[in-house]
Amino acid sequence: MASEYDEKALRYHEQGRPGKTEVVPTKPCDTAKDLSLAYTPGVAAPCREIQANPENSYRYTNRGNLVAVITNGTAVLGLGNIGALAGKPVMEGKAVLFKKFADIDVFDIEINESDPDRLVEIVKALEPTFGGINLEDIKAPDCFLVEKRLREEMNIPVFHDDQHGTAIIVGAAFINALIVANKKIEDISLVVSGAGAAAIACTDTLVSLGLKHENVVMFDSKGAITTQRGHIADANKRRYAVDREVGSLMDAMSGADAFLGVSVKGQVTGDMVAAMADSPIVFALANPDPEIGYEEATAVRSDVIMATGRSDYPNQVNNVLGFPYIFRGALDVHATGINEAMKHAAVRALAELAQEPVPDTVARAYQNRRFEFGREYLIPKPLDSRVLLRVAPAVAEAAIQSGVAGVADFDRELYVARLANTQDESKAALHAVVQKARANPQRIAYADAHDPKVALVVKRVLEEGIAHPILVGPKDEIEASLARARVNPALVQIVDPRTDERAESFAQLYWLKRRRKGLTLIDARQQVRRSDYFAALMVHEGHADGLINGFATTYPRAARSLLQVLRDEETDGQVVGLYIMAIKQRLLFLADTTMTEDPTPEQLASIAIMTADFANQFLPPKIAMLSYSSFGSAPSPMVARVQKATALIRNRRPDLEVDGEMQPDVALDPDVREHQYPFSTLTGSANVLIFPDLQSGNIGHKLLLELSNASFIGPIMVGLRFPANAVQRHASAESVVGLTALTCVESQRRRERWGR
Repeated sequence: MASEYDEKALRYHEQGRPGKTEVVPTKPCDTAKDLSLAYTPGVAAPCREIQANPENSYRYTNRGNLVAVITNGTAVLGLGNIGALAGKPVMEGKAVLFKKFADIDVFDIEINESDPDRLVEIVKALEPTFGGINLEDIKAPDCFLVEKRLREEMNIPVFHDDQHGTAIIVGAAFINALIVANKKIEDISLVVSGAGAAAIACTDTLVSLGLKHENVVMFDSKGAITTQRGHIADANKRRYAVDREVGSLMDAMSGADAFLGVSVKGQVTGDMVAAMADSPIVFALANPDPEIGYEEATAVRSDVIMATGRSDYPNQVNNVLGFPYIFRGALDVHATGINEAMKHAAVRALAELAQEPVPDTVARAYQNRRFEFGREYLIPKPLDSRVLLRVAPAVAEAAIQSGVAGVADFDRELYVARLANTQDESKAALHAVVQKARANPQRIAYADAHDPKVALVVKRVLEEGIAHPILVGPKDEIEASLARARVNPALVQIVDPRTDERAESFAQLYWLKRRRKGLTLIDARQQVRRSDYFAALMVHEGHADGLINGFATTYPRAARSLLQVLRDEETDGQVVGLYIMAIKQRLLFLADTTMTEDPTPEQLASIAIMTADFANQFLPPKIAMLSYSSFGSAPSPMVARVQKATALIRNRRPDLEVDGEMQPDVALDPDVREHQYPFSTLTGSANVLIFPDLQSGNIGHKLLLELSNASFIGPIMVGLRFPANAVQRHASAESVVGLTALTCVESQRRRERWGR
């Protein structure tokens, strides 16, 4: 009798259109002209071009974005030899993952053929259709033969995911496990339980990363694989036969540094894990149940570093972290194969990404769980959108450098931007900020730099090449924080206000600026010893190009030091707090969210104009003056203030597209506006949203951040004389990195205009 979960799964696959995939045309086919271009006679033109040059198939067909997921159903998941037809739901599922994670189209092909030689011939005949072949769920040792021959005899990438996909994820996790354990791969001993396709491939990968062949003991269903066991028919197993007597699995694991299980449930006991060396690495990958349960292993060894194949435990070895992105990179450079260099590039990219701060967007996708590199976070999570932007470019670059790519011209930055654009055009605009910052890194000071979050931010900033960090605060505490985050202190400048010789001149300058506002020289000398004031004065005097503060204080206090030192005294002093938010394919600019509590109509107009001018570097601004009323529907003094501000904007800046007052739904939905308010002068969806006061702005943007999967940069302070921003104390490291990039870009713009 089917379980409740099985019933849900059956309904999922049956309801609506049966199965999980469909084919959707990418060109219009609505008119007679469309039909003539799509089929006859227009289709003859690309046919002739491809006949003349087969490479044109990548220009005129979907071949360059089409992968075949192929099985004969002889080793499906944990179900075994269930046949090709019964394996089709799994292949459809693989197709969904290709599309979701890398926008690759897939035809799943289930072939009733158990003879490996005949299977090879069938798959070879499909080469004109596809840009790549993903072999799936073919039993060992047939899978080795099939893949080997296809790789040798086909000119497109062939990848057996059960072997190499698992191996790549294991390799990345293992690299990081060794970092956590403080061990070197060439020094460790490894015990392997299982000798099938995945086990052999994983072990091969670890050996290629530096593990010594003689330090591996592999077990199959008959016991340890040794030369003393007699002739071993399987050549892949024979490569790992050790020339010594090995007893039980318990004997092998005693004192071993690492265990890799790709076998069956229950192979390993708590006593075996207890007998291993310090900080044992245990990768128990049998599915659905591991060789030893996570709870059992961690109960006997608190220092165990463990990975499984399950999503309900830390460090899930999930192939979805590999195959979509590997094929994405291979397809995009027209690779003729997937070689060791490309696989190693994927391993390194995944390992390095896991060492970076994890975005809040990832935490939200996993019920707001927080992930930090260490024992319980060795590899990125499958829903981390950054994996595409790291693995695919690494694979593409490796394909070119190793000589298997069909294209020569490759600009990694442009390629990453294009990949980001496929994820979300609005998020691509935020990614462009990072690109601009990286093109000309600026000197960015971080106040309160002893805060642990600063070290995480700086690590990412250095890795991305966004800025030249200047860390302002107590030197000894900063150095300790950098050491914990494994950041080389030689790569940053550390400034300690307590001992810096510039303190007196800064105090004199600060006193001159504020002496008619109640500040005494004694007070000035005390305040400049604070890292936020000292860092702000560094920016003022040209010792830094921009500033981020607020890590160890409240936002109002952090903003106050910036306003007192860096406010532009030559203007009316208006400073705007705004957020850039990428949400649901929209790029929105929200203001004022942090600065002016109860703006007058004149201030509200200035806020809108300054925000629009800032937004103009990203897109043509369309300003909506928000209210609880739409075009006089609820008259009140507050509504009248917004109406007056709208009129002031039109008078001051007739070049700007602005309308109001209006409710948010009216601002964002042009169909609603056209139907109910056809007289509105705003076209399309608004992208600059001006709130009527600080309370509504702050509440509104925080609700959006909490309830949506938005990417954002902010809060941004617009209107200061020099680029500087204050972060909110709970800000994620990811958001601060984005704010750092934006601060760099603002500094670049200032240099272009005024030389500094």
